[in-house]
Order: sequence, then structure tokens, then C-alpha cells
Amino acid sequence: MKIVLDAGHGLQTAGKQTPDGEKEWTFNNTVLLAAQSKLKLYEKVELLRVDNSTGRTDIPLKIRTHHANNWKADVYLSFHHNANTGVWGDWGGVETYTFDGNGSNSKAEQLAKLIQPSLVRAMGLRDRGVRKKNLHVLRETKMPAVLIEGGFMDSRSDIEALRNRLRLKAQGEAIADAVIEYYRLKKKPSSATTLNTSRTFRLVTGVFLSKEEAVASADRLRKEHGWTVYVKEEF
Repeated sequence: MKIVLDAGHGLQTAGKQTPDGEKEWTFNNTVLLAAQSKLKLYEKVELLRVDNSTGRTDIPLKIRTHHANNWKADVYLSFHHNANTGVWGDWGGVETYTFDGNGSNSKAEQLAKLIQPSLVRAMGLRDRGVRKKNLHVLRETKMPAVLIEGGFMDSRSDIEALRNRLRLKAQGEAIADAVIEYYRLKKKPSSATTLNTSRTFRLVTGVFLSKEEAVASADRLRKEHGWTVYVKEEF
């Protein structure tokens, strides 16, 4: 399962910021990293990030989609946050986009319909629905592609959610959950349950006031569980 991640506009892109100067990329990147962390927990998942991971360079969209197509990705996720006028206002909400035009991808639409309600719950913002638009990363990709707008940067109501890192983390995880559900990804075995024969660990079961009580408890554990149990006197 090859998944492309794209954190949208870089730090240098003009106008992509809140009225207070907070850059859109910083919000996008937090969401992307949360989605990336969750997707890494699943089997047979490969991830390709096509924007600049520092945000300092705004990689042209043509290069991003070219990399995704050459890599033969299975899905393209583009993370964004919206703006209306660039000054504070009372609009707001979240939305998920797929391509509007000939060759629109039905799988992208189905995935978007899973993402959108999860996005609304994660951010606690108004539901603006699944929408269509003729955007480069949706049009020029050969795989299902969705573009997520996780709230308005110039909204008096939305900005509180955008400034909350826990909300942004929840957004990224919600998007990942939709991908996991749609593609029926299987979680990797937990490292906690994987036997590591190169290390050993001591299990302390209790402290007893007499040796007889300790021995009796050790015998019981041997019989009930087949454990190797030793009694050690503490000084």
C-alpha cells in the first residue's frame, strides 16, 4: 500500500497564513505527521512525502504529482487549511475535496466520504461537506487523491482549534483512520507482544514476611502457570 503525503504550501508561499502571521504549513505539517505516525503502525504500508519536510522550499505541484505517479502510489493525501479574506471573520468549517471533471475517481469520492465526518468530529468545526474542485494535485494524479481543508485560518472560531496541537493531531489520526478503514489495512503485531530472546526480564510477584509463605506462593505459580519461580531472601 503506497500512500503519498503532501503538507501543502511551504513557509515561503505568499498569503498562506493567519491574519496574525502563523503559516499554513505549520498546521498542515502537524496533521501530516500525526497521520504518518498512525499509518506506520500498519503492515505493508509505504509512505512518500512529496512536499519539503522542513517547509522552507515550496516544491512545485508538477514535481509532487510527477513523483507520486512515477512511484505508482495507491492514494494521494494533501493536507491544507483554508482562508477566506485574510482578515478575521465569522466563517468556518472543514471540507474534503476530490477532482471535479472528466476522469474523476470514484474511489477518491468514497474515501472522501469516510474522511469528512471523521474530520468534523476531530476538529469540532462546522461540516462543509465533500466537495469537488479542479485542483492540480487532484487532476494530475493517476491514483485516488483527496485534498483536506481542516478549518479556516482567518476564522475567529476555527483558529482556536487550529492552534490546539491535540486537535491537529486528532485530525491527522482521523484521516489515517479513514484510509485504514477504506483499504482494510492490518495493524502490525504489537512490539509489546513480540518475544525478544536476546533479553530477559524479572517478574516480582510480592513480598512475604516468612519464607514458608513465599515458597507456598512460588509452588502455586509453578503448578497453575508452569512458571519458573525462585524465592530470594531480601536483607
